[in-house]
Amino acid sequence: MTTYTTPRPVQRYALYTEEFAADPHRAYRRMRDDWGQLVPVDLLPGLPATLVIGHALAVEILHDPVRFPADPRSWQRGVDPACPILPMVGYRANALRSAGREHARYRASNKDAIDQVSLHHLACSVARIARKAINRFAHTGEVDLLAAFVKPVVLNSISEEMGAPPELARPIGESMAKVFEGIDAAAANALLMRSLNDLIELKRSRPGPDITSRLLRHHTRLTSEELAEQCVTLFGAGYEPLKNLIANTQLRMLTDQQFGGTVASGMLTVREAMDEALFTDPPMANYCLSYPPAPVNINGYVLPAHEPVVISMAAANNDPALGDPKLRLGSRAHLAFSAGPHACPAQDASLVIARTALDELMDALTDLHLAVPANAIRWRPGPFHRALHSLPVRFTPIALLPEH
Repeated sequence: MTTYTTPRPVQRYALYTEEFAADPHRAYRRMRDDWGQLVPVDLLPGLPATLVIGHALAVEILHDPVRFPADPRSWQRGVDPACPILPMVGYRANALRSAGREHARYRASNKDAIDQVSLHHLACSVARIARKAINRFAHTGEVDLLAAFVKPVVLNSISEEMGAPPELARPIGESMAKVFEGIDAAAANALLMRSLNDLIELKRSRPGPDITSRLLRHHTRLTSEELAEQCVTLFGAGYEPLKNLIANTQLRMLTDQQFGGTVASGMLTVREAMDEALFTDPPMANYCLSYPPAPVNINGYVLPAHEPVVISMAAANNDPALGDPKLRLGSRAHLAFSAGPHACPAQDASLVIARTALDELMDALTDLHLAVPANAIRWRPGPFHRALHSLPVRFTPIALLPEH
């Protein structure tokens, strides 16, 4: 990987280490003390960026696509093609990694296809999928919820809406996870694109009431490559972040006294627990990258041209300038779904999937508790996500649930 030279000698914070993953909020506090709102970081060794940890400044940047466009092509020319996070941050012909008219065209196709999703039908489908997943381990009394429940529920729910049959959903999910993890990222990305192209060809011959078919029919007349890249965004923005949202919310309900007994008793809702997780540990903690085409001076801190600017949703959500976090219960003024022209168009559908999955789990397994001490729970390292390794739990075995 290319090693960059920094404009001045600074001690950069490493976002990719086990230490950072174990306690990022401690790191954010140190960053704020040392640097204020703009922090020099490394996404990987020798790959610098600036992390935005102030809420007001993050909102300003997210609403300024002229000074902070999301097109990475100029920056990418100096990056080793084998860089393991390149599939996550490099150029793609989709709404997430483009700017201007190109972005508007891609976003219109995505939004129009997503807006036709029936949230009522989606909730019914997720409930059915969740009950099937629970039935596979209902008799055991102990399970890794992340592997046995969260992953299959999220993948199968998204795959149904995208029109992907199981034989395509499996490689799409597996390769997407590796892309997020940076594990054999180039090979994983190649498998992902092959699988998505197979899905597109399937929908050409057998269209249905699904998002992929609607993209194919959209008036923007997307090319085959563009269609596949829109599917990358839709699967990617759905699978890994949604998986993390459900797992992080469930962990919070199992460990935080504010939620543990009160959610089960109905005093607080699953949605309120989700909102707290979206504030405190959003599933994509640091993302929403932009690449200034010219240097930007913000209060004396110069953001270099063509170097990534990364929004820390986690740190911005917990900016002390927002006031006492204890008073925010019920507030949804977080940045977990971004803001501005790149705000997530699937926010409503994502929340329906997460809330329905958690509701089904809580209704079925009323005495869930961690199978290990809370301090034994481990987080996966990586500069972008806030993701658990596993979520081992115990519960009283139950009879099979009706699946229809």
